[in-house]
Amino acid sequence: MPEEIKTSTGLNQNVAGLLCYLAGWITGLIFFLIEKENRFVRFHAMQSIITFGSLTVLSMIFGFMPLLWILMPILGILQLILWVILMVKAYQGELFKLPMIGDIAEKNI
Repeated sequence: MPEEIKTSTGLNQNVAGLLCYLAGWITGLIFFLIEKENRFVRFHAMQSIITFGSLTVLSMIFGFMPLLWILMPILGILQLILWVILMVKAYQGELFKLPMIGDIAEKNI
């Protein structure tokens, strides 16, 4: 069972960490702006912003290039898998770092 540590938002940190990923980079940005103290939540918020922000930009690039349209389903599956894994790991109270992105997020919290 995840450790119950409250954040400045009044939520348990594992719930806030999960919510950072709920709507991708949007909820990541919201939690990054409102959570000023809890490093666990700020880390997951920043990782969400970087991960899903990058995937959103990549999707837009693929959308403008007809030859890359065939990659859209693969990108969608990757996003879904990442979304589920990151939410589960955050809810479990784990500071799960994606390669490279996790290091960048950790340096910017």
